[in-house]
Order: sequence, then C-alpha cells, then structure tokens
Amino acid sequence: FYAARAADIRGDVVEIGDDLYTKRHGGDRVASSAILDYSTANRRATLIGDLASAESLPRNRFDCFIAPQTLRYTFDVREAVRTMQRMLKPGGVALVTLAALAPIDRVRMDREGDYWRATSRAARRLFAEHFPPRRLAVAAHGNLMAATALLYGLAAEDLAPRDLARDDPDYELVVTVRAVKA
Repeated sequence: FYAARAADIRGDVVEIGDDLYTKRHGGDRVASSAILDYSTANRRATLIGDLASAESLPRNRFDCFIAPQTLRYTFDVREAVRTMQRMLKPGGVALVTLAALAPIDRVRMDREGDYWRATSRAARRLFAEHFPPRRLAVAAHGNLMAATALLYGLAAEDLAPRDLARDDPDYELVVTVRAVKA
C-alpha cells in the first residue's frame, strides 16, 4: 500500500511510531520527517501526543500523515481521525492501514489497550466524517487463505504469491485508506 502511494509521501511528513515508511518510500520528496508517539519512552519521537486528544499537536502542518495499524490501539477512533485531518495542510494526504482481522497484541492490550478491528465499510464511514467522500479511497485486502495463515501465525513469506494475489470481499484482512484534506 505505501509503496503504491509513494508519490503521496512528500513534503512535511509525520508517521506514527517511527519513520520506516517515510524513509522507505518518501526518498528525496520528503522535506521534513516527524515521528509521533503518545509516549516519551520512544526516544526517536519528535512529537509527543495522543491522537485522541489533539490540543498539543500542530494544526495544518503536514503534507502527509502515515498511520500504519494505529487506530486499533486508540479507543476514541473518531477523535483520532479528526486529529489526523487537523494536522494535515489543505490538500494533505492521510495514508492509513487498519486491521480487519488480527490476533490480540497481548503486550499492548495489557499496557494500553487493543480495541478495534475495522471493515472497509466502517473505515469509509469513519473517514467520511472528516474528509470529503470524493477524496477517499478505501480498499480491503485479504482472502480465506491469507486469513487462515494469519490465524495460524504464518507470514506472507510462508505462502505462495498466488495465495495472496486475489482479494475476497468476504475475508477482509487489512483495510487501506487514502484520505485527502479539502
């Protein structure tokens, strides 16, 4: 998903937790890179704040907001999406992945919570509250083989490429969102 959207990773970029996708796919299009985390324990974080409580986070600052598998750990997802939208400059792009099916992350569940899984329909409705629907691209990825492999603890590398090639709308595994601020 992030590789396919590499052209959106440009200008002033903020990424949740680290800068993996910013570095991997942004290249020389990135003018500045910020790492947002809710905890000061992340020594690489350049912004400390909670997406569900945006008062301390900058407004209209970023051209791209990267949020990989973040919302499942945020109880107030509506406020988190609102915060993403507020942090983007007009025309800025949020690139978000959401788990539709995932085992519980026991360490995070016990520490701060593991709350949500999302369908593509839920993601579209959630993001349409703060981004123009015509500027939303929501897609679901997965199939029965991929879902079964995930539940057995297998990685993509354990499957043949043909096992992952076809998406089945009845077995959403990951939901991707590209949302552009008006």
